[in-house]
Amino acid sequence: MRGELASIVGSQHVLPGTELAYLEDTTAARGFRGRADAIALPGTTEEVARVLAWCYRHDVVLTTRGGGTGYAAGAVPIDGGVVLSLERMTRVRRFEPLLWLINVEAGVRTGDVRRLARENGLFFPPDPGASEQSMIGGNIATNAGGPHAFKYGVTGRWVTGLEAVVPPGEIVTVGGAIRKDVAGYDLKSLLIGSEGTLGIITAAWLRLLPAPEVFLPVVAFYDGAAAGCEAIQRILGSGIDAAAIEFLDRGAVAAAGPAFPGGVPAGAGFMVVAEADGSREEAARLAAELAAALGEDALLVRSPSDPADVAALWRWREGVPFAVASVRGGRVAEDVAVPLDRLAEIVEGTVEIGKRHGLEATSWGHAGDGNLHSNFLVRPDDPDEVARADRAVDDLFDLAIALGGTISGEHGLGWLKRGHLEKQWGPRAMELHRQVKQAFDPRNLLNPGKKA
Repeated sequence: MRGELASIVGSQHVLPGTELAYLEDTTAARGFRGRADAIALPGTTEEVARVLAWCYRHDVVLTTRGGGTGYAAGAVPIDGGVVLSLERMTRVRRFEPLLWLINVEAGVRTGDVRRLARENGLFFPPDPGASEQSMIGGNIATNAGGPHAFKYGVTGRWVTGLEAVVPPGEIVTVGGAIRKDVAGYDLKSLLIGSEGTLGIITAAWLRLLPAPEVFLPVVAFYDGAAAGCEAIQRILGSGIDAAAIEFLDRGAVAAAGPAFPGGVPAGAGFMVVAEADGSREEAARLAAELAAALGEDALLVRSPSDPADVAALWRWREGVPFAVASVRGGRVAEDVAVPLDRLAEIVEGTVEIGKRHGLEATSWGHAGDGNLHSNFLVRPDDPDEVARADRAVDDLFDLAIALGGTISGEHGLGWLKRGHLEKQWGPRAMELHRQVKQAFDPRNLLNPGKKA
């Protein structure tokens, strides 16, 4: 196998299937690793097409990989075969700053796109975690979100065109450097979020925006989830066009609060981080409105305005998962979402589910989207705790569905959530889902078992 792949991508770009870095993602903390027979690192779309064609001829499964920052084992090879890493495909093919468009290959890092945009007075809004490691192709394949998805939407909203390789090894292009396109079925949106099960995204046209002049966060603390969630609903009810609305529950505040810039007030059991952006005048007006909406029943409201303080706040927010994981050494986390008026129920429900399974539980996340990261804290070397956390996750999914929500707000289904989608969708929708897979990948060789 390795010799034949080497004839396509070059011997130096074929690695043995034992390279651990290509066999896991963030679920490695839960002891989850896959296996592969070989790892191929193509440098061009044509090489990707030839690798896929070879796999189809020889009935070999293929798992596409970006930065390996996923939370659902979506890029973990389950049944051997070939891992196809897009890390060498890092070209910016075209950049049109005056047209607010950029065309990049799938291996370009998210942070690099954001920096290039910013250096030219523009803004690429999607901001999923691990932006210095995650790649654009993977963000598109999972339709990744982030804090500012509340105002700006998930990654797919910023994709105007895709180049992809589909079975049995053909290159297709849908959309392009255009802002409107209603010709034919929306194949672009099928590929977005498909987690490598329908095709291999190799390049994308991305839409940009003029960069906001300033970003002004407003932070508020409350005694509990009920008061905090009411404040979040006041923001929406007031019609304030916030850029982000984040939350931390009592357990998350306790874990991450000691490192919070400026400190946390006594008795704080819930925290909201909202942000206004725009011109100086517009952002200042919105920040004042946010402070007024959040101020009712708050223990404390802070409105940092110095750019260094704003940057420090968001660095702290990025560290929340690590602070929570440090409480017991590990965490089993999921990314459910519910209607916003049910947010308090699932925040409190997460804690109750943890208690039923003898586990400490906590949550934080993107309150404006009703999207929370529910965490069950474990010692990773304790199989019993991990098993109880897995059962707690099943209960969490059931609760999210019962509240009218979804089993995944932004991380996708991957391998870890297999079998749960039918609970949310029902038999007929699942049948259509499988028929889409069959139409794209009739031999089920692209990332089999995922997104199901």
